[in-house]
This record gives sequence, structure tokens and C-alpha cells, in this order.
Amino acid sequence: MLDFFTIFSKGGLVLWCFQGVRGPAAACTAPVNALIRSVLLQERGGNSSFNHEALTLKYKLDNQFELVFVVGFQKILTLTYVDKLIDDVHKEFRDKYRNEFQQKGTLGILNGTFDFKEDFLHLLREAEESSKIRAPTAMKTFEQSVKSQKTVKSMIETRGEKPKEKVKNKKNKGSKKEASGTEAATVPSKAAPDAKQNPPAAPGDREELTKDEILQKNREEFFKKRLKGGEKSNKSPKPETQKEKGKKPRVWELGNSNAKVLDYSNSTTNGNTDTCPTEEYDPDVALGDRDREPGRLYDLEYESDEEEPEEEKVIQNPSQPRAKKGGLGGMFGMLKGLVGSKSLTREDMDSVLEKMKDHLIAKNVAADIAVQLCESVAKKLEGKVMGTFTTVTSTVKQALQESLVQILQPQRRVDMLRDVMEAQRHRRPYVVTFCGVNGVGKSTNLAKISFWLIENGFSVLIAACDTFRAGAVEQLRTHTRRLNALHPPESHGGRTMVQLYEKGYGKDAAGIAMEAILYARNQGFDVVLVDTAGRMQDNAPLMTALAKLIAVNTPDLVLFVGEALVGNEAVDQLVKFNKALADHSMAQTPRLIDGIVLTKFDTIDDKVGAAISMTYITSKPIVFVGTGQTYCDLRSLNAKAVVTALMKA
Repeated sequence: MLDFFTIFSKGGLVLWCFQGVRGPAAACTAPVNALIRSVLLQERGGNSSFNHEALTLKYKLDNQFELVFVVGFQKILTLTYVDKLIDDVHKEFRDKYRNEFQQKGTLGILNGTFDFKEDFLHLLREAEESSKIRAPTAMKTFEQSVKSQKTVKSMIETRGEKPKEKVKNKKNKGSKKEASGTEAATVPSKAAPDAKQNPPAAPGDREELTKDEILQKNREEFFKKRLKGGEKSNKSPKPETQKEKGKKPRVWELGNSNAKVLDYSNSTTNGNTDTCPTEEYDPDVALGDRDREPGRLYDLEYESDEEEPEEEKVIQNPSQPRAKKGGLGGMFGMLKGLVGSKSLTREDMDSVLEKMKDHLIAKNVAADIAVQLCESVAKKLEGKVMGTFTTVTSTVKQALQESLVQILQPQRRVDMLRDVMEAQRHRRPYVVTFCGVNGVGKSTNLAKISFWLIENGFSVLIAACDTFRAGAVEQLRTHTRRLNALHPPESHGGRTMVQLYEKGYGKDAAGIAMEAILYARNQGFDVVLVDTAGRMQDNAPLMTALAKLIAVNTPDLVLFVGEALVGNEAVDQLVKFNKALADHSMAQTPRLIDGIVLTKFDTIDDKVGAAISMTYITSKPIVFVGTGQTYCDLRSLNAKAVVTALMKA
């Protein structure tokens, strides 16, 4: 049973609505609005279905008249007739009100009255009846089976004789193009070379042996000869005496043999600046660009060479006669092919979409997402009339670029500086948690974000919650010393702008994060950056610990740190991270990933497809982009720059 069926324009005007379940008239408003926000506005029309709470929504677009047909039903129901119903309603509604749409246009939609209830109920009954009528599967009779065609004589087997079917199969496998007559003639010739070694069989014995048995016997003798000859040559020499295994450890001249000196797990810095002395070194090494504006987060830029537009070949119909060269027919034929005179069909776009899909996959977009993007563009353009002097390739490419820009532009923009100032008004620290797989650069980019926050006048407390990886605390301690050297307390009125809170290794990460947040609240820090251990998305115990840390401390922002080098792996990582946070969370409404930090962006040239894959699969914005090795190499995502790099041939 259907919950509702609605028809509305892409401008948001509802033309007709049917409600099959008793309830308020606005019962279908929330699901349809969610469909518009999450699918239609975000260019995610690759799938024709959308799930919202307990409902499943299926939709179809009419690009010629800018209409949307949506049907909603309970997710637990399996309604096989929904696809047929939505196609029939689409065709019937178009045919009935075609004149109003074509002649009156927008005024016809605004002032038109669409009495479609009787037609819809008739189509609904037909669809329901067609799903019930199924041809019963009739069982075969014995006369129709293969066994009934066999005779009793063919099923009798004698000793020393193989079934004919098996013999026939062996003949087909062994020889490709041999007739039965030629096989009989070649058998004696094959056995002729062995006549000296093997005496000819008696006439009675030869009659008893079948053709296959003779062939098998000859093969066995041939293999015996080969094995006897191979045994002599395959004798391996005696193994030489092996050298002493093992490798002596290298002893460095300036090194220290005592490993206890390298153990810093018992030392805690927690607000004590004496244990983290400042360093004196060249700031250009850490900053890179000295002419930049302090505290400003620049947009990501991509320099692309100007490309000449590709000339397309005009494909002529072979059934039509060709125009003479130099005549007016060739000129007018070319103009007719360019001027928009017909609507696009799926067959027109298939070859172009296939090339676009291969291009996206080559630029590091996940394969499944590339297919869904091309499918979304096809649904968006199917039935749409082409513009004047435009080609299919340019139309599809333009639509794909618009879709990619729309995907990269987030539904909710994350403005960290604004949120930090809002937390300051409530006299509490703003908490950010970093998570991700191993080796993606969480600690390094945490230091870059710390430097950016310090330049904007905010004090930072770094919580060292990576209590698993050796050297994780020492790495953050080094970053803390360098950041304090770049921004000494003397430049900020005697206030230390960045400090490290750590409790060594082997401790509970959730407890350390809770203590760090409490310490920051008491000491008046503006931001707390929580560094977590890298973990694979399939490691259930570590994912449970991460979900516990997020659920207990309720951070303001959860950032997933991912590499720009990955392709299909990015989709798997984000999906499983979100799923693990939802499954292992103790809260009723689990906290998921809020944003993405894309690292190592300077190593991929124009293969920027990971940005598309990550934002498409999560609908979350890319907050920061890491582009280098210095503290200043932090950028904000520029959607048009990424799409320009992606579409470059």
C-alpha cells in the first residue's frame, strides 16, 4: 500500500498529491523535503530510490517539463509494481497536460488545475493486478525429459567398455577438427613409432581394445620415457655450506646504548613550560612564505593551461545521401546538427558518458561513485532540449561540472573561527577530535591547524590521546616547542599560546581527553585539539574505543583525516568509520563525522578524485586541505579549482 504519490515542479510548486494513509496532509512533507535537500539539490540522482526513516521514496525526473514524480511507501514492504506505476503515471500525466505545459509554460503550471485522481487510481489498480498475475511454473512431464529419450540398450554397460557419451566428450576435448573417419585412420599411425619397443598386439587383443584405450596406453608410455630421461638431468648438486645467519646490530659513534634514556613516558608537561624549552631556529623553515597575511586561510588554487576546445566529428546517418562538397547542403547540414532541435535521449549520451566515467576513474574517483555520477547526469539531461549551437559532449560535460561543484559545496559550512568565538561567549573551550587510519598525517595537520588558530589569537591545548604509537607524544611535544618558538609568550602579553597535555603511553584515551578538557576549562584555553591513535576501519576494538572517546567527551567537531592519494579506499574508510561510530556509540543519537581534512594534496597533481569520493559518500564538507610540509601549508577547499583539475584532459 502506498503512503503517498506527489507530482511537483522543480521550482517547488506541488501540482498534484495523493495520500493513501490516513493522517495529516503534511505527512509527506518531511520525506519529500529530505529528498530535495539530500538528492536533488546535491546532484545525487544516480539511484532512483531514497530512504528516509521508515519510508522508501522512489522518484523520476521529467527534464523537458521540469517535473518530479515521487512515490513513498513503507520500507518493510516489497512492492514490485512501483516502478511500473511511476512510469505509467509519468506517461499519462505528460500526455494529458502536454498542451498546457508547451503553450502556457510557467503560467500553465501556476494557473492550471490538475484533476488526476481518477486516472491515478485506474493506473494503480492496473499495476497491482499486473503484479498478482504470474504464470505458474509448469513441471516437465517424463516424456519431455532427456531420460525418456534414452533406450534400455544405451544404458547397459559392459566390462572394458566405456559409455558412448563419455567417449564422445573425450574426443571433443582432445581433438578440435577431426572427423570420425580420420580418427580411425590416425590411430595406427600414432602407434607406429612404438612398434619396435612394443610388439604388435594379437588380432583378438586389438579388437578388445578401444580407440581411447590405445591412445591412453600410448600416452602412458610416452610419459614414462620422458620421466626416465628427466631423472638423470634433474639431479641437484649438494648444497653448499651456508654462511652464518644473522646480522650484528650497528653501534653508532654518537649513540647511547642505554634505551632507558629514550623513554619519556613518565614525564608530563601538562601546562609546565619548563619541560618544553623554546628552540631557536630559522622561521623560514617552518613558515615558508613570509609575505603572507598572518591568520588568513587561503583558498586552494590550481593553475590550468588554457585548452583549445575539441572539435567534434559530425556523425552522419549512413542511410542518408551525403551532400556535395562545397554546396549549401553541407553548411546547412552542419548547422542543423548544432542547432537545438531535438531532446536528448539515453542513446545519444551513452558513448559520451562512458568516456566521462573512464576519465573520472583515471582521476582517482572511486569506480562506484563515477558510475553514480554519470547516471545522475544522464537522468538530469534525459529528455532535455539541447541549446542552440551546442553538442552532446559539451552539454554532458557542462552538466557534469555543475554536478561536481554542487557536490563539493557543503550543505553546512564549517566556520571554526566563528564557532570558537561562540564557545568563548559561553566560557568553555571548543573541542576538536581528529581521527583516521594510520599514517595519513593527523598529528602534522593538527599542528598546522594549531598554528592557524594561534595566528588568529586563540590559545590551544593539545591533548595527546595517541597512547599506542611509539613516538606519538614526542612528536606533539616537538610541535609544541616549535609553535612556542614561532609565537613566544612575550608576543602575546606573557601568555603561552600552545601547551601539551599528556599522560604517557598505555593509558585510556577517553580519560585523558576528559582530563584535558577539564584542564582547559580551568586554565582558560580557547581550543582543545584531541589527537587520537591511527586505526584501520576493520579493527573493531579500536573503533569501539574511538566511539567511546567521542560519546563520553562530546566534542564540538569530529574531523576525519584522509589522504588525497587514495581512490576506492576512501569510500571504504569513511563508510566503515561512520558505521563503527554509529554501532559502538552509547548515545541514542550517535555522533558521526562532521568534516574532512584532506592531506597530501600536493602529491597528486590533477588526480583530485578523492575529494569527490569523500564528499559524495558522506555529504560532509572538506574543512582543511594540507598541501605541504610547513605550518603555513593549510588551505580551504575551492570547489571550482578542484573541478577544473578534475576535468582537465
